[in-house]
Amino acid sequence: MSELEQLIETAHQLRAPGGCAWDAEQTHESLVQYLLEETHELIEAIEAGSRDEVLEELGDVLYQVVFHSDLASTGTLGEPFDIEDVSKKMREKMISRHPHVFGDADQQSKYAANTGDEVMQNWDEHKKREKPERQSVLDGVPQSMPALALANKVMAKAEKAGILEKAESPAIPMETEDDLGKMLLAVVSSARTAGLDPERALREATRELQVEIRQAEIDEGFDAGIVGKVGDDE
Repeated sequence: MSELEQLIETAHQLRAPGGCAWDAEQTHESLVQYLLEETHELIEAIEAGSRDEVLEELGDVLYQVVFHSDLASTGTLGEPFDIEDVSKKMREKMISRHPHVFGDADQQSKYAANTGDEVMQNWDEHKKREKPERQSVLDGVPQSMPALALANKVMAKAEKAGILEKAESPAIPMETEDDLGKMLLAVVSSARTAGLDPERALREATRELQVEIRQAEIDEGFDAGIVGKVGDDE
């Protein structure tokens, strides 16, 4: 039995009768806080560049996937599925979105990609094919993301689709992430002095931007290739 199989069995035993009472009481919803915490701890380990910490935190994140999969195997989300089903779905997705690697000769030629940017251009097309029900470039963007990450994601999606025009140069001069970090700290400091919540303010501004983007899509007719601008008169 592989180490991964032993981990899966361990999680199952902890939740089974005679196992751990705490584990048995958990739900998908109650585990969300731990998934967030473990993810942030992994990010910190990666940024610190510590091999041992990354190894440990990857395990913690992996265990969350194992835990949720074991829960789902009991039918907590409707038709039961387990980690084998999760793995199968992920493998199929990766194969589907990498026809330049796994496709036949025609697909490898059609989706040939020699750079990361070319791969990402094709990636968006593959996602559109897999999820035809999506009507906006913003569909699928998690609104629970931290405000700064959400703003960055929303703008990147709109720029890539040509709905929001990407500036040729920064509106605020900066050259490095160190410069950017100091500017962001200055903004947060100013907000605190003024008694304002920077997280809420950015989230609200991003929400308004999303309304504009969706309206532009309606006005122009949604197409990933349209060229237009949002907020030109502001």
